[in-house]
Amino acid sequence: MNSTYFTEEHELFRKSLQDFLQKEVVPHIEKWEKTGTIERFIWKKFGDMGFFGLAYPEAYGGLNLDLFYTVVFLEELQKIKSSGFAAAMWAHAYLAMTHLNAEGDERIKQEYLTASIAGEKIGALCLTEPFGGSDVAGMRTTAVKQGDKYIINGSKTFITNGVYADYYVVAAKTSPELGNKGISIFLVDTATKGISATKLDKLGWRASDTAEISFDNVEIPAANLMGEEGKGFPYIMQHFALERLIMAINAHARAEYAINYTLEYMSQREAFGKAINKFQALRHTMVDHATEVEHCKIFNYAAVARLNKGEYVVKEATMAKLKSTKVADEAIYACLQMLGGYGYMEEYPLARLLRDSRLGPIGGGTSEILREILSKMIIDKQSYQPAVK
Repeated sequence: MNSTYFTEEHELFRKSLQDFLQKEVVPHIEKWEKTGTIERFIWKKFGDMGFFGLAYPEAYGGLNLDLFYTVVFLEELQKIKSSGFAAAMWAHAYLAMTHLNAEGDERIKQEYLTASIAGEKIGALCLTEPFGGSDVAGMRTTAVKQGDKYIINGSKTFITNGVYADYYVVAAKTSPELGNKGISIFLVDTATKGISATKLDKLGWRASDTAEISFDNVEIPAANLMGEEGKGFPYIMQHFALERLIMAINAHARAEYAINYTLEYMSQREAFGKAINKFQALRHTMVDHATEVEHCKIFNYAAVARLNKGEYVVKEATMAKLKSTKVADEAIYACLQMLGGYGYMEEYPLARLLRDSRLGPIGGGTSEILREILSKMIIDKQSYQPAVK
């Protein structure tokens, strides 16, 4: 136990979560990976256990716990051989629900946040567009106000939970001529007419449902505007630090899982009359990767601790995601090599881990975009402040 950040209560929670995952999730993982559909019952079980409400107010069924409970939640989800399943859970709890909690009015919170915490409604955050990628400000989806309604037209892509979500948190331009100052955030129920979602076929994250979504004259109540009109871009930026830290934590956790699995394999696999963990070249390779992962983990924990205190850690979170996802890819690549031909077999976890990990440097802002953000901060001395106090 890392006593600097984790208490005995955190570790008791970790053990209960591990037990839950082994009993309720692991037996279904292979089926969900093959079908690409996570059955609805598991969302309700997560809700019943309080896992979706860790960071949310008690008024809506949450537990209002510190962010290291979220760290435990994320880490353990990376150890059950399906980053796709993990993504479906945390995208619901920390992408869609974060906006409900921060920008939703009381009606939205009562109707959607409460049901989301309970696992009765599934949410998806719709930012990325086919022509925009990481360029959030370049989105083309529009929301035009007509009386007491907004009419939404456009498309989104690479949306986790996009097919089986009950609601979307959608970013759209209400004043296209204003660029990133003309973006607003909306709550869109997926039962609304004019929405179509197409499931995408992915290299990894096979269990998760990732969709391209089109909005064809979708009418929503004006009351479904979340926060102020034109403030969508600052709202989105406000939450990127958490999203990047989530992906950094996911990265160090899956790399640590891969290393532990590989070390156990190496202790049992023999070549030339001895276990392969006795060969210096292999030992030193594993130690190098374990060291890199541990560095990332300690940095990530420190950034979470500052975020937990309310500090704005956009630089640290960006660094964390950039470094941790790169280190995870490299560590998992090396781990697969240690298994030789078995590493290439689907019945062993490294093949899936390799595919799943590769999304790390892409999703939630590509590594190239993150380097440019850091360049502005480190080289150009640009300062970023919380967009919403």
